[in-house]
Amino acid sequence: MRKPWIAAVAVAMPLTLAACGGSAPPGTEGTGGGEAGGSGDTITIGSLHPLSGAFAADGQQMDNGAQLAVDAVNEAGGIECLDGAQLELASGDTQGAPEVGQSEAQRLIQEGAVALVGTYNSAVSQNVAAVAERNQVPFVIDVSSADEILQQGYQYTFRLQPSAAVLAQRGAQYLAEVSEQAGDPAQQVAILHEQGPFGTAIAQGFTAEAESQGMTIGPVISYDPASVSDFTTQITAVREAGADVMMVAGYYRDGVLVANAVDTVQPGLDAVWGVANGAFDTPQFPGEVGDAGEGFFDANYRLDMTNEDTQALAELYRETHGDDIRTAAVLSYDAVQVIADALGRACSTDPTELRDAISETELDSLIAQDGPIAFDETGENENAAPILMQVVDGTVQQVFPSEYAETEPVYPASPNS
Repeated sequence: MRKPWIAAVAVAMPLTLAACGGSAPPGTEGTGGGEAGGSGDTITIGSLHPLSGAFAADGQQMDNGAQLAVDAVNEAGGIECLDGAQLELASGDTQGAPEVGQSEAQRLIQEGAVALVGTYNSAVSQNVAAVAERNQVPFVIDVSSADEILQQGYQYTFRLQPSAAVLAQRGAQYLAEVSEQAGDPAQQVAILHEQGPFGTAIAQGFTAEAESQGMTIGPVISYDPASVSDFTTQITAVREAGADVMMVAGYYRDGVLVANAVDTVQPGLDAVWGVANGAFDTPQFPGEVGDAGEGFFDANYRLDMTNEDTQALAELYRETHGDDIRTAAVLSYDAVQVIADALGRACSTDPTELRDAISETELDSLIAQDGPIAFDETGENENAAPILMQVVDGTVQQVFPSEYAETEPVYPASPNS
């Protein structure tokens, strides 16, 4: 099982890629003749994330994470079996818009990217996956959960994070288990979700599993994350409906707005329960909303801070960018690792050979999951799984299941109590 590479940490986690010959058609530059050779060669990986607009904070982090992975590979000697070819990251700004992401993906491929990583927004990833399939260029999704992305029979798209189905099912199961263990089973759950493919898929999957666990669902409220500026009306509707839990599936900016509205309206909930929420489990969230976010839960993918390599990457990110790394950025780091590892086994930048090598990946992850990164026949990471986190005393803590728990969950965790 191969280990991840961390830039500027210890002398080495060397890139132990088998030496072998290989052609380098698209995406390499340097000596001619179609052979990757010498330190002058570069292999381009395209990074597609929202670098501007409403989702820019996460997008910038993810692009930074991808660049740190490229730096780590290059500092460890590049792709050994391609004569030390160096990686180069070419970034595209999707702006969180599907049509922009589609055109940026096409541009990066035309400019020589041998593979793509991205994109944070499920609607964008749907379009990019179609472009990747049409051009037969591998696409490794770091963050985008909508199930339908990988239900098209695509051969060139792979996903690292858990699918919406897995996130939603586990999120509802965790709510049932935690509330029952506390002696106060959740009964009526309101749902507040962003209206795109990601939020809609989470809401639908959560509803099915929660109802099977004996919970009542309602009201269900959707919103446009790009334009919403206040949630007072929505949270007031939740309060008037008498729900005891509110499940929230959305992004960072809207998660902050939800916390502020809950603080204002005081809906009397036993818990605010995020599922794949882009705010509630980030290190920046408690500092931005203060006491308004205390006790908030989130069932989501999570960087594994029990892993020394993850700790080293988090330290490197803080030193390099002056900020705490978000889990999404770690997934972008892992996505580049997957491509570099596959290049080292394929010993070629031919997209079909690279795709085949990615499909056979078995690579340690910096994310807490059930085993190494490994893809099933649909491109899903078969070991991806969420864990439950909670804001406890102003910091995000892992609380469930027990094998990942840093502390016990606090339930009920009534906001404003």
